[in-house]
This record gives sequence, C-alpha cells and structure tokens, in this order.
Amino acid sequence: MPNTAEILVDTLIAWDVRVIFGLPGDGINGIMEALRTRQDKIRFVQVRHEESAAFMATAYAKWTGKLGVCLATSGPGGTHLLTGLYDAKLDQAPVLAITGMQFHDLIETFTQQDVDLTRVFNDVAIFNTQVTDAAHMENVAGLACRSALAGRGVSHLSIASDVQEQASAKRSPRNLPRHTPERWFEGDKRPDEAQLALAADILNTASKVAILAGRGALHAQAELERTAELLAAPVAKALLGKAVLPDDHPHVMGGIGILGSLSSQEIMEECEALLIVGSTFPYIEYYPKPGKARGVQIDRNAQRIGLRHPVEAGLVGDAAITLQLLNERLKPKQNRSFLDNAQQSLQRWRKMMAEAESRDDVPLKPQRVVKAFGDRMPANAILASDSGQNTELAARHIDIKAGQDFAVSGSLASMACGLPYAIAGGIAFPGRPVFAVVGDGGLAMQLGEFSTAVRYKIPLKLLVIKNNMLNQIAWEQMMFLGNPQFACELQPIDFALAAEAMGGIGYSVTRPENVDGVLDAAFAAEGPVIIEAVVDAYEPMLPPRMPDEYRKNMRTALRETPGRKEIEANLAREPLKTMMG
Repeated sequence: MPNTAEILVDTLIAWDVRVIFGLPGDGINGIMEALRTRQDKIRFVQVRHEESAAFMATAYAKWTGKLGVCLATSGPGGTHLLTGLYDAKLDQAPVLAITGMQFHDLIETFTQQDVDLTRVFNDVAIFNTQVTDAAHMENVAGLACRSALAGRGVSHLSIASDVQEQASAKRSPRNLPRHTPERWFEGDKRPDEAQLALAADILNTASKVAILAGRGALHAQAELERTAELLAAPVAKALLGKAVLPDDHPHVMGGIGILGSLSSQEIMEECEALLIVGSTFPYIEYYPKPGKARGVQIDRNAQRIGLRHPVEAGLVGDAAITLQLLNERLKPKQNRSFLDNAQQSLQRWRKMMAEAESRDDVPLKPQRVVKAFGDRMPANAILASDSGQNTELAARHIDIKAGQDFAVSGSLASMACGLPYAIAGGIAFPGRPVFAVVGDGGLAMQLGEFSTAVRYKIPLKLLVIKNNMLNQIAWEQMMFLGNPQFACELQPIDFALAAEAMGGIGYSVTRPENVDGVLDAAFAAEGPVIIEAVVDAYEPMLPPRMPDEYRKNMRTALRETPGRKEIEANLAREPLKTMMG
C-alpha cells in the first residue's frame, strides 16, 4: 500500500506536475524518498535557499500558465518560502507549497522547529491544511491543486514527518476510495451580454480611447491587436504585460507609471474612455482622474473589476474570448488623430531615451549597457528583471519583440526575484536562451542561486547593474519625502569573480567603448554568464514627467545628499533636464 508521501507525489503526477523546486530537510525525508523513486516522472530542482524555491514556483506558473510547486522542510524551511509565495498571491499565480512538520505527537510541545506553518500561512494561502494521514492525503492533495488553479493563488499542505511514511490508514465510513477525480475543470469564460453591449456603446461613442493591457492579456495578443486597430487606440502596458504586444508595435506607447513613458502618461490624461484588459496596475495616480474617462474593464476575476478606476462596464471573463466577442460589436473609428498624436509623442520620447542610451560618459551610463544587452537578445529570448532601478532600465530600454517573454515580481515588487525567475524560465523552456537584468542589491541577496543555474546548465546571460547603491530607494527617499539619501550605499562585490567561483563565467565592463566587445564575448560564451556593468551611481531615476512636489522634494534633499555635485550635473543634461521640467 502507498504511504502518505507516495500518494502526494502520485497525485501531483496525475495533475501533470513535472517539476518541484525545493531544498531537502529532515522534515520532508518521506517526500524526498517518494520523489527519488519517481524521478522518471517528476523532476526535483534543488535550490540554495527556500525563498528561491517559492520564487521559482511562482515564475514557473507565470511562464507556463501551469501549477508551480515548491517544497520545504519544517520550521525555517517553511517560513523561508513566504516572500516568494506572497509574490504568487499578489500576482495571482497558481502555486502549491508543501512543507514538513515535526513528529505529529510532538506538535505544540516546544520541540525543535516547532512552528505551526498552517497558522503562519493563513494569510498567504487560499487553501491551507495539515494532513492527518494517508486517507486524508488522498482527498486534500488534489483539492490543493484544484484550489490553486481555480483561485489563481497559493495552496499549502503541511505534513508531519512521521505521517509522510505511514501507509494508508483505515478510512472513515464516508471517505469512499477514489471519490474525487484527478483532473481540472474550468467554468464559463464568457462575459455578461448586457455588459458587452454597454462596453461596446462606451467604446464606440468615445472619440479618444486608450487601452491599458496587463498580464491577463498575454494569451490574447491577436484579439487585443484587433481591438486596438478597430478603436484606433494607443496601448499602454503594465510591467507584467510588457510581452503582450511587441514594443515596436504601432499602437504600443510603452510602459505606464513611474517606470513608463511620457506618451503613455499623456494618453491616460487625454483619453475619453479607457479599456483595461487583464490588469490591476496598482498606481492609481497614473490612471485618468475619476470622472475624466469612462471605464471598461476585462478581468477573469470579478473581485478585480473596478479596483483602480471607476468602470461603468465590467466584463468578467477570459481576455481572449471577451475581446473576440467585443470586437464583433465595435465600429472602426474613422478619426485616428488620437492615435496619430500619441505616435508622434512616442517618437519624441524615444528620441529622448536614445540620447541617454548613446552617452559616452565615464562613469558608464546604465542605459547604454542595458540597451546594448537588449538589442542582442534573440527572437525566442526569455527575459526576467529584478526589482529596483534595474526594473526601470529594463522597462524603458529593452524593447520586447514578438516571440520573446518577460516576467518580474509585479505587485510585491520583491528584490532577489530576478535570478530565480530566470532559472525557472530555463527549467520551463529547455533550449530557449534566458536573460536577466538585475541590480547589485537584489543579486547579492540570492547570489548563491547562480550555482543553481550552473548545476542545471541554464543558458543564462545575467546583466548586473553595479552602482554599489540601493539606487531606487535612494531616489525614493529624495523624491517622495525630500529626505537626503541615507544608508543606501553598498559594500562592493566582484560579481564576475563570484560567477567564476561558482563554476560559471564572469565579465566586467566599466567603460562605454568596451560595452560591445564584452557583450559580444558574453553572448558567445556557453553556459551561465554574469556580466557586471559598473555604472554611474549618481544617475537619477525619474518618472516620465516630474510632479511639482517631487521636484521640490528633490531640490530640498540634494542640499545634504552625498554626491550632490554629480547628481546636479546629470540633471542638467538631456534627457533628464527635460524630464525634470
């Protein structure tokens, strides 16, 4: 008879789980043995830190649309998962977390690693239970998978170490064998007809329609493209939706928000109607002001409708199906001046960005190396970014092309996500080249995972922006509150040398004239590579148009901020001078 751990692993295999990310520990020995004896059906990817396992499971779910699974031992192993699991929760990625526990009869007796992980996970998980025996596992393992997929969130199973190795227990009279199917059912994905009619009327009536597209539209590219064409609508992309349409698409205006483009900000200010597709981009100040533009929103989760903007028509359904039905009701707009003006604005913005990308200054400008890095990515590239100034650089200076994919920690915006995300991309899509843009602050947090990339031969080219600063935090201190930069300096790390020490390849570039040669060599190298770009620590990170309050705060903060002279010199040059206003 199969034991509890074997029932768990066999259930995961039945649910088409093919990979689990985790780290062994004595609290999960039974599960590890079940995985060992099933290596031909399910793969265990060993990480160096459980936080990375959760990030990888989340990223795997984002990259593939399938269930991501992570495994950790009792106590600290389980608590280490939390950051990555909150990433899944906030970005609605289906993830199953499995944790061990101490012996069942020592729970709550102050024994070693006596942490009630079901209580700890109460906030992060939509399904969360302690497994009591093998008969119980037969019921809850499939339910945990179903719950994560249905709720697009985190499920959690916690299993005492001795329970894992117990054979099937005597059932209760009502627990009949095989009374649950190991398969996934999806419901109706079509929106309400009355709301469709209202949405079409709003969009057909408005002369200036803008579209905001997010990750929920990734599988609806053709339908979204048709919608934009019918409405003559410019499209702004939330960061999670960067790969929805190529950045060189004639309707795409770039990203939205503090990391976005001026053209996207302008269409939000000027539109008469806004169509939101698969996005709950969190920064409300970048939407049209309430009452300024009529709103239509498409989201498969009814809870998310109207979360950021006062919509009049809420279309609850799958983005592709809903857009297809909506397109049948839309009338082609004859007046395309709103789109034409937005395209002209975008050309001006691109010219400004090109100025930053072509600078030959020393210290090296980060825009120069990020642009060159992105231009070298092949058509089937997978790109991950971390959180920080590197996110802004990837968002603005790497153009995603058709066939490329992009992912990042969105609503959680956690540092240390970029490298695990990239590794998960390599595991999810063997043979596709993998790229990442990260900062020195975030990379240092999970630097050991580069050895994971080496171990699994991930074809990774990782660009680390090294300015020895927590640069986004520094600029937020100055812009948001007018406080001088404080405690953001970092002790330097030689990341190229660290790459070599872990069995990979490392390069370093400090001067603009060496960028092309270093990148060419790095891209030609086999196996995981770190490219360390030592850049100007005083290069400001600015929104597309500086609000008056931010500008005033910046001037105040600069009086006492280290590097004031260098910062002011940078602000006096284009394009930062224009962005400052």
